[in-house]
Amino acid sequence: MRARVGDQLLTHGRVVGQQDRFAEIVEVLGADGTPPYRVRFPDGHESLVSPGADSVVRDREA
Repeated sequence: MRARVGDQLLTHGRVVGQQDRFAEIVEVLGADGTPPYRVRFPDGHESLVSPGADSVVRDREA
C-alpha cells in the first residue's frame, strides 16, 4: 500500500451494519509512501494508523 499526503484512506466495516470509515492522510511516516499514516477523520480527530487488508487508499486526484 502506498499513499501521499491528501489521499483518502477508506476502511471497510468489519461486521454487517458497520459503516465504512473515511480519513484524509495528513502525514506519511513510512518510506516511499508506505504505512504508518497520520490521518484526520471528518470530525477533526487525528490518529496514527497502519491499515490492514480491509483498507484501501484513494488517490487525491480521483
